[in-house]
Amino acid sequence: MACKREARFRRNTIAFWVSDEEKAQVEAGIILSGLSKGDYYRKAVLGQEVTVTAGNYMSNRVAKVLEQILDHLKNGNTEDVKLLMELIKQLLEIRQSENAVAGNRSV
Repeated sequence: MACKREARFRRNTIAFWVSDEEKAQVEAGIILSGLSKGDYYRKAVLGQEVTVTAGNYMSNRVAKVLEQILDHLKNGNTEDVKLLMELIKQLLEIRQSENAVAGNRSV
């Protein structure tokens, strides 16, 4: 059973409307960040840096995201096409920024 609102450390709710494209961007960012939705939203709203870090953990997250994309495509689930496209876009941007930092050239 959930505790009463008064007993919670965070007892206030903030809600706002977004477009389908904005929702896809936010959801893709949440997936790639590895943060919970609440943590991601709090950091973003409070102007704190939300980063996707490279390394073995990130490689595993990217692999998991790619598996999810593949499952959606295999199942013909087109409801989340905007989310899938945004995930692919952000994955490519991460790859490009890592290549730029490492001094690698895009192939």
